[in-house]
Amino acid sequence: MAEAAALAVATPNLFQTVNPATGEKGAAYQGHSVDQALSIAADVHRAQSAWRRTGFKERAPLMKNAAKVIRDNCLRYAKLMTDEMGKPITDGLAELEKCASCCEYFAEMSDEFLKPIPLDVSVGYSGSGAPPKAFAAFNPLGVILAVMPWNFPFWQVIRFAAPHLMAGNGGVLKHASNVPGCALALEEIFRLAGFPFELFRTVLLSSKDLRPLIEDPHIAAVTLTGSVAAGKSVAAIAGAVMKKGVYELGGSDGYIVLEDADPVSAAKICVRGRMVNGGQSCIAAKRFVVVEGARQAFERALVEEMRRFEMGDPNDPKTVLGPMESVHSRDQIANQVRQSIENGAQVLLGGEAPKRAGAWFPATILTNVLPGQAAHDEELFGPVAAVISAKDEQDAIRIVNASEFGLGSAVITADTARGERIASEELDAGAAFVNQNVRSDPRLPFGGVKNSGYGREVSEFGIREFCNIKTVLIEEL
Repeated sequence: MAEAAALAVATPNLFQTVNPATGEKGAAYQGHSVDQALSIAADVHRAQSAWRRTGFKERAPLMKNAAKVIRDNCLRYAKLMTDEMGKPITDGLAELEKCASCCEYFAEMSDEFLKPIPLDVSVGYSGSGAPPKAFAAFNPLGVILAVMPWNFPFWQVIRFAAPHLMAGNGGVLKHASNVPGCALALEEIFRLAGFPFELFRTVLLSSKDLRPLIEDPHIAAVTLTGSVAAGKSVAAIAGAVMKKGVYELGGSDGYIVLEDADPVSAAKICVRGRMVNGGQSCIAAKRFVVVEGARQAFERALVEEMRRFEMGDPNDPKTVLGPMESVHSRDQIANQVRQSIENGAQVLLGGEAPKRAGAWFPATILTNVLPGQAAHDEELFGPVAAVISAKDEQDAIRIVNASEFGLGSAVITADTARGERIASEELDAGAAFVNQNVRSDPRLPFGGVKNSGYGREVSEFGIREFCNIKTVLIEEL
């Protein structure tokens, strides 16, 4: 998974953007000092202390306003993503619409999700009168520090902010260093929507300066999306001061293709899952574990489907594959492909970076992927698909579960009952889809197990992660 603070040309107090399509410098932004960041956290804490006493009827219209602000400014925000991390403009517009829908969803549903839940304490009650009244109440924790990555610069933040502002919390955003314009735009969204001025703030801060902010008493909890290393580092600091965290880390999602699957349909699902955001997604399909009898037909269909993803100008609405987010990331995946080939993997498509300025890498398929190869053992964060052979269903399940990661998984089969059994009972992942590519959705709990992290985002489960689930009991005197 990408580092939560991606590589960028930056000095301690200046965040210089670089256009991944051209390698040229873009806008530069003045950063915050540690003292400034701590002062901002104090300001958010004061705003949240008043915000927590508002009701859902006051919060919901503002969150609906946020959806309108996003839609009204979608072209400008999408262009920011294109310029700062290379996202094709059409993909950026789709991401922003998803953000607006998320805001509307939690504006509508938060009241229902956070209603007190009655608790029955009558069993075993030995008193003479009626048993006590008891319920679980959901109170906001306070100010949540969000450490976010560059790959979905708006969605990653909105899926945190929409539920947790609706729950009565405040937010401090420390975004990836290569998307400072997006980070400031997110602060702008909530201000233009009419939220209290200091309730949601962005700090432009280097990752090396995060510790004081995590430890600051004004911060109640932390959420991070990023690499395993970043997650472990932040979780260790937060845990040492007894602060709760939600961590969504890397993924190496395995898709099982069974022998009864239609190869063309399977290839379409797999490519849709692999090529989301140019493959730069924690829940992108990365390993296609195919039962041997189905492999050759599947590979032929996979090649035909992947050929459609030609590299192009990310500002062109017709482009389906833009540059990677940085030359560093491009070089990393090129090295993983090279190492895999040197250790026996075979190239079915792509495989070599073009000799041109920018962070370009083509749609690539590797087969004969085996243990000991980077394509088998590591997360491939880019447009590279790895085909792995399995002897049968049980072998495919074993291969998928052998990963250190456990974010998403999928099963493709003509027998939906068989797929449901494998998905629900056999796969070690936070999500298991049948005949669909894995994706996040405001209505579905999102998160992982193993080195993919812990805790859940969005849905009724996610909104409660940063609530004090308080037991209340009342008995008559």
